[in-house]
Amino acid sequence: MRSAEQVPDAVLRLGLSEGLGPLLRKRCLAYFGSPEAVCAADAAQLSQVQGIGRGKAEKIYRSLQVADPDSEREEMHRYRASAVVLGDADYPRLLAAIPDPPLLLYVRGELREEDSLSLAVVGSRRCTAYGREQAGRFAGQLSERGLTIISGGARGIDTAAHQGVLRAGGRTIAVLGCGLARTYPPENGELFDEIAERGAMVSELPMRFPPLAGNFLPRNRLIAGLSLAVLVIEAARRSGALSTARQALDMGREVCALPGRVDSPASEGCHQLIARATAALVTGPPDVLQLLKSSSLSLFTPTTTPTSFTPTPTTATPATNSPAPDASTFKGNFTPGAADSPEGEAAVTGPGGEADGELFSPVHLNELQKRIYVALSDDARSLAELQRLTGSGAAAVMGELTVMEVRGLVRRQGSSFVRT
Repeated sequence: MRSAEQVPDAVLRLGLSEGLGPLLRKRCLAYFGSPEAVCAADAAQLSQVQGIGRGKAEKIYRSLQVADPDSEREEMHRYRASAVVLGDADYPRLLAAIPDPPLLLYVRGELREEDSLSLAVVGSRRCTAYGREQAGRFAGQLSERGLTIISGGARGIDTAAHQGVLRAGGRTIAVLGCGLARTYPPENGELFDEIAERGAMVSELPMRFPPLAGNFLPRNRLIAGLSLAVLVIEAARRSGALSTARQALDMGREVCALPGRVDSPASEGCHQLIARATAALVTGPPDVLQLLKSSSLSLFTPTTTPTSFTPTPTTATPATNSPAPDASTFKGNFTPGAADSPEGEAAVTGPGGEADGELFSPVHLNELQKRIYVALSDDARSLAELQRLTGSGAAAVMGELTVMEVRGLVRRQGSSFVRT
């Protein structure tokens, strides 16, 4: 990870500027090519980016000019925070694979390679005693099996999940909807210090950014993006935890939910997910482990290969081609298993009219996972070959290979990857 001094001024300026959320920041990087080029642009140039009109361009330009990277570095020193920049070798692989990964991620504590084997545990702030008990039970027992537990540090289910992991001696990561210099909720200050000592506190927001209501939906995408799967413990019909589940599904990650009493409003959201077959029903930690090592391949859809942009700042440390974490590092009796055999596969016609053969992939995979699955249809492929065939960067491909390996869709063969 980078110290405060190792984070480029331009990267800090982009994070500090008003009016540049994850989507517009990504568009600016795609348009201008680097953080430095974005910061050097004038208002007229900024207004050429999709979604930035003249008025917003003026606001962004002024904000970039007055942003104070040195003051931000002082805050990082004060709270012993470090950072990772998109494109760095130690940037979380799963997070790099989502459509809009943060350019800069602030960290209190330590991010490790083993955190790629991760589960998000989410639920309502206003939870029941049952919800708190189950959050601690699932999070604690699954962390003992080697999973890093991701949650949002909020009241209710999040707090119970973090506490369950710490009691069990496992690793947990809290993803905040405010800057790391803020303590929200205020009663969790001691808990956050303990998480930073035995896991990590992370945020994409500047150090002193307040916990505004509009921060939490974007924060939820990071919780989903850092995780192989999302477990919803207890959620009412309009709970924010359901947005985390939806975003996980959009990313091709697994979602599971715990049922509650049939007449409990606190579990209506979970029951809705289960009833619509968008979440697997789980009643104990072994169900979650089984979900992570299996893959339901009975539903198939034709593969498409749209282009996607993964910003790679020119100031970032190049990503390495180190192998994805091995799912065998899970403790206990959890071992990676092969995916269920599909009922059948059909050939589809390629752009030139010829049959492309085995070009069907599971509907629950995201687009990059589908392209990887197709690329592995006839032979083992190295990381470099998969990058070339999918048109994606090393970090994004490795992140998806990690997901697919744990699901039992692919396995490593020497320095290459093959379908299971």
